[in-house]
Amino acid sequence: MNKKTLSESDVCAKYITPAVLKSGWDELTQIRREVFFTDGRIIVQGKLHTRGKRKRADYILYFQPNKPIAIIEAKDNNHSMGDGMQQALEYSEILDIPFVFTSNGDGFVFHDKTVTEGKLEKEIGLHDFPTPDDLWERYLQYKGIKKPEQRHIVEQEYYFEPDGKTPRYYQQNAVNRTVEAIAKGQNRILLVMATGTGKTFTAFNIIWRLRKSKQFQRILFLADRNALITQTKNNDFKPFGNDIMHIVKNRKIDKSYQIFFALYQGLTGNEEIKNVYKHFSKDFFDLIVIDECHRGSASEASAWREILDYFDNATQIGLTATPKETKDISNIAYFGEPVYTYSLKQGIEDGFLAPYKVVRISTTVDEGWRPTKGLKDKYGNEIEDRIYNLKDYDRTLAIDERTEIVAKKITENLKATDRFAKTIVFCTDIDHANRMRIALINENADLVSKHPTYVVKITGDDEVGKRELSDFMDVEARLPVIATTSKMLTTGVDTKMVKLIVLEANIGSMTEFKQIIGRGTRIREEDGKVYFTIMDFRKATNLFADPDFDGDPVQIYEPDEEDPVVPPDPSPEGENDNGEFPDGEEPDYPEGEVPDITIDGDNPSPRKFYVNNVKVQVAHERVQYYGKDGKLITESLRDYTKTNLTENYASLDDFILKWKNSPKKAELLEELSEQGILYEALKEEVGNDDMDVFDLICHVAYDQPPLTRKERANNVRKRNYFAKYSEQAKAVLEKLLEKYENEGVISIEDNSILKVKPLTEIGSPVELVRAFGKKSDFEKAVYELEQEIYNIGA
Repeated sequence: MNKKTLSESDVCAKYITPAVLKSGWDELTQIRREVFFTDGRIIVQGKLHTRGKRKRADYILYFQPNKPIAIIEAKDNNHSMGDGMQQALEYSEILDIPFVFTSNGDGFVFHDKTVTEGKLEKEIGLHDFPTPDDLWERYLQYKGIKKPEQRHIVEQEYYFEPDGKTPRYYQQNAVNRTVEAIAKGQNRILLVMATGTGKTFTAFNIIWRLRKSKQFQRILFLADRNALITQTKNNDFKPFGNDIMHIVKNRKIDKSYQIFFALYQGLTGNEEIKNVYKHFSKDFFDLIVIDECHRGSASEASAWREILDYFDNATQIGLTATPKETKDISNIAYFGEPVYTYSLKQGIEDGFLAPYKVVRISTTVDEGWRPTKGLKDKYGNEIEDRIYNLKDYDRTLAIDERTEIVAKKITENLKATDRFAKTIVFCTDIDHANRMRIALINENADLVSKHPTYVVKITGDDEVGKRELSDFMDVEARLPVIATTSKMLTTGVDTKMVKLIVLEANIGSMTEFKQIIGRGTRIREEDGKVYFTIMDFRKATNLFADPDFDGDPVQIYEPDEEDPVVPPDPSPEGENDNGEFPDGEEPDYPEGEVPDITIDGDNPSPRKFYVNNVKVQVAHERVQYYGKDGKLITESLRDYTKTNLTENYASLDDFILKWKNSPKKAELLEELSEQGILYEALKEEVGNDDMDVFDLICHVAYDQPPLTRKERANNVRKRNYFAKYSEQAKAVLEKLLEKYENEGVISIEDNSILKVKPLTEIGSPVELVRAFGKKSDFEKAVYELEQEIYNIGA
């Protein structure tokens, strides 16, 4: 057998797999072939989308399920034995794997990251592949797992899902690193995982393995929202069984359970009698998991901290998408550096999280509005004479016309896309959320008359709105569609189908900003949710340019006044730290009375002015896209396309050569999409649906005069190109040219082209292929037709 003639798949089957099996690896539980570990980034093009390439490893070897320890990159025998090592090393970094192999069937090149002295890479024979126990021992030494009791914890297996569901690669990384850190005695753990990446599912797998070790039996899961603990108990934690799980309610403690779920507010209070966590002994819990720990778990003054300090001997794991670092609260100071971080940017790049568009809208009063002298608001209060701007609107001064124009633009967006697309409007406070609700109802009166819950206010003070929250979160429930809120939906609420996020609140905190953006990042491809839109009326998306956005968290202790740190807006008097009033309620006032009076000495003044009859218009509107580098595209799509294309194809001739040599234009367009060429969105901007994609790109990037598809098709007909073919073959090519003229080049490359109209009107697929001879002859004719369309010589 000539090994050089074998395909890569044959080399794997005849040489690589047998070599691994002979070393004692189990084919069913320890070897996985062709492992796709990402879904491929979603590339948004106007209203359309496509997927980028998925990352795939040829082999991943596991000591136990979900514990990967080695990766093998395979090549055919025309490559050298070490080819592919750089790619394999890149994948090993992503997958947290220390042992890397490449092979062409002659042997292996072995890169061992656990080696600190001597050769990192060496060649080994096919019969010298390491055994599972050999690599596992090296792995444990590398990770610092040396004692038997440490090994006992690390070697506990994952929960086996009957439906075959397995953790994604980053969830495996998070679980394995956490369990290994705890085995080595670390008792404060921080996991940073972007919203929508399955933090509670990850927590379940950590707890499952730790409980199996018998060293962690009593668990406390702390959260700050009822929805969070109910979701967790009924969904991800369901395999534990209800007989050992218990939600603490009404401050009643039943110690007969093993896994407890509780709101921190339900365990603490201002009076000692309400501190029911003290009903447990200090050593009662072995493990405490704090979900959404950025909410204040590390603050010395917080109720979270009281509980954590009381159960100081327990191992404590903090989960968050956004570690909080201010002079008062530091997750890192308390928990230490994250043992694992999976960012929003990485999640979007991998295709597990939804990318986003940004629509930035400013009005004519955003830069400043000044009342005329002596002007009174709707309630008869004289408005303080100064310049008001975005920082003031809806917190100290509300302009009805501005609220109305925001509601109008939101409605315009929904009408242009999907009027039943779930939408969250983040407002400055509860009063603003209510006024926005009214404005949106008025803009959508046609739907609200049929569906009274089309627009709802979901805030802490509104029991009706809070009851609607479950339906708003439900993927199957069509209503409600638009939710106005202030702080209640910023964190921890699983809103899978939200397609539009509206920023109508001043956001000074990067933590809050990331949490809000996270409401839209979940993907529901089967339900049509693959990306989301952010409408920004407050310039909040300027935070995308902040180096802290999605970067590694940085410790901040005492920033000086001169430091470029944007502090959170101070809470108005009467509000709590979350921007809502205690117990989620604002004072009620009889109709027509001045709302919310605060006393400054002897002079009463309203907390907020309410004005109307102010002329407000849209001053500027701009759509931005999420680019290939994970940043928003700030220049025009034309400039962005030109820059990206000329980076890869310096001249028009270079691009034409690439186009000519691409047998499938669909594959080239996919490649261009991954390089940042958003041709569908570009087509919308240029505004010519009849232009061929080739002409569109050449026109924008190289300033070439464009042709329409009809003009290109007519040029082919004029040249009498079909004369060399039989009558039936001519008829086929004419129909293909007609198809191109109407739909574009990709339509004629489709493998099923012969099974659809207009081709079916002139014969069966077999008959049509036979008109050219063999199938390969037909494919060649289609390729030559494409060359003729673009008048590119063979």
